[in-house]
Amino acid sequence: MIKYKAVIFDLDGTLLDSIDDLADSMNAVLEDAGYPAHDIQSYKYFVGDGMEKLVFRSLPEEYRDTETVKKYAGKMKQEYEKRWNNKTRPYQGIPELLDALSSRDVHIAVLSNKPDNFTKLMIKELLPNWEFRAVYGDRNYIPRKPDPAGAIEIARTMGLQSREILYLGDTGTDMQTACSAGMYAVGALWGFRGKDELLANGAKALIEKPLDLLNLL
Repeated sequence: MIKYKAVIFDLDGTLLDSIDDLADSMNAVLEDAGYPAHDIQSYKYFVGDGMEKLVFRSLPEEYRDTETVKKYAGKMKQEYEKRWNNKTRPYQGIPELLDALSSRDVHIAVLSNKPDNFTKLMIKELLPNWEFRAVYGDRNYIPRKPDPAGAIEIARTMGLQSREILYLGDTGTDMQTACSAGMYAVGALWGFRGKDELLANGAKALIEKPLDLLNLL
């Protein structure tokens, strides 16, 4: 049996329950432009593939051209800067899981499709008590998930083989990333998507609570 030496976490929907602040920010942009707003459940399917994709999915279909998406992506970032930490908090059980992993000398890292500056800020402010070996969001020079480049980069940074790493995320994009990188894909059922999507995209295991991850080590 493989002894896993590290866990790479997705951020939104896995470590942090951030959907309210994301939805509030994008809805503020839409309402200011005179476009219809969306409910929380819709945003759980809009997020996960980067901020521009979130904006694209949120806009009315007739306003999804490249220039319009770019314009409102800029506005979304401005709105999100105002309220990213209004309601966003770690999921119940995440601090306990991070404590347990630290006590076992299991390395931890974060790979998100959220802009890199927000990803780093949120870890620093909301999960300050743990030492993450790498914290990466969307960077211009690295393809975003489901491309495995970011996950492989983290493995290299930690000096580990991909097969020694558990990858925990809540979307099909995360499961595809893990599988493409050669990591053990674990689906978080407390996140934004359901078990069918996770399994269809390669999840090797599903867990209902953060501490259940310890059973896979």
